Amino acid sequence: MTRNLYTCLLYLLLPFTPLKLLWRGRKQPEYLQHWRERYGFYQAPVQKPVIWLHCVSVGETRAAEPLIKALLNQYPTHQLLLTHTTPTGRATSEQLFGNSVTRVYLPYDVPFAVARFLQHFKPVVGALMETELWFNLIVGCKQRNIPVMLVNARLSEKSATGYAKLGQLLTQGLQNLSAIAAQTEADASRLQDLGAAEVSITGNIKFDVAPHATAHSLGEQLRQQLGTARPVFLAASTRDGEESLIIDAVNQANIPNLLTIIVPRHPQRFDAVAELLKKANQPFMRRSTLNDAAVPDDTRYLLGDSMGEMFTYYASCDIAFIGGSLLPLGGQNLIEACSMGKPVLVGPHTFNFEEASKMAIAAGAANRVQNVEELSQKLQQLFAHEQQRQAMCDASIQFSAQNRGATQKTLDIVQAYITK
Repeated sequence: MTRNLYTCLLYLLLPFTPLKLLWRGRKQPEYLQHWRERYGFYQAPVQKPVIWLHCVSVGETRAAEPLIKALLNQYPTHQLLLTHTTPTGRATSEQLFGNSVTRVYLPYDVPFAVARFLQHFKPVVGALMETELWFNLIVGCKQRNIPVMLVNARLSEKSATGYAKLGQLLTQGLQNLSAIAAQTEADASRLQDLGAAEVSITGNIKFDVAPHATAHSLGEQLRQQLGTARPVFLAASTRDGEESLIIDAVNQANIPNLLTIIVPRHPQRFDAVAELLKKANQPFMRRSTLNDAAVPDDTRYLLGDSMGEMFTYYASCDIAFIGGSLLPLGGQNLIEACSMGKPVLVGPHTFNFEEASKMAIAAGAANRVQNVEELSQKLQQLFAHEQQRQAMCDASIQFSAQNRGATQKTLDIVQAYITK
């Protein structure tokens, strides 16, 4: 595929983008806000030289937290611009960084919108998190001599196969980047196979994400409400279709007095999961209604319908399952659970975090289960053997500590282009 054909296809799709925003806005009204930014119209003031970082959604924004904080500390005379694609990513940015950064939506990747974006903000450097490749954006930066790089880059075998179909468009896009910082050797190798000229291996910035200062104390407070004598199982970042599987596994495990916390990945699904629990006749409470009250003994589930509390949930549980992995969805980030020293369970589908998952399993911090039956059996086993759980807790802490340091390596690469 050539870039001209790619651009023509985007222009053909562009008239349908308002309908897409309206459709998504039915369940998530935030999609109807700031919509002009998606076409390159911005009102955010530019008061200092701009350092720009693109974080698509929640995961990328949280992953970038150590790098963003390092940039804010290192460059107080610059303005840090975060661009997002989803409202939840934007909300996460506001929650984590408040007014210390500027946040807008990245425009659709058509030349006129890209030109407006770059003309308005005139970034001195740009960084795209993980696997975000927008070819007109990359070319627009190159034409204006704006160095743009891919950082914390990851590329699964499945994604590499898909990208390979783009042919020369992808190769030129990768070669137009000023730098690429990959998480692992495997990621670097796949990127080079697709045409990347030079790739640095910096590790995964997510290992440097630190729990907020009050995470442990808030987790302990929540555990007091849940009941310190009760076994607590957390199903974190679950995706559509997984909650019913979690309920099946918990029912099969038949662990006395077990309390299960379910935290859906996407907040727009909170109500749907509540309805599922009702239909399954499972006594539950919502985190948003808990306040300071204790959870009654006959409550079997807590629906984690809150934002920004994942570390608190991890701190309050005995065992954590990482969602998106029981179904072929690629899995979610298990590093935060490990950093909190928890035994971690993952399903068979972890291709979005394959290297980190394999490393955690090899370190003894995580176990993989293939299906509902194995998840049920593993829960029974771990809750019956405290010594085994503690060994996994210790392994999780050690695993997290041994893999930190990617933020500084990535910062060194970014700094080289800011000072040029």
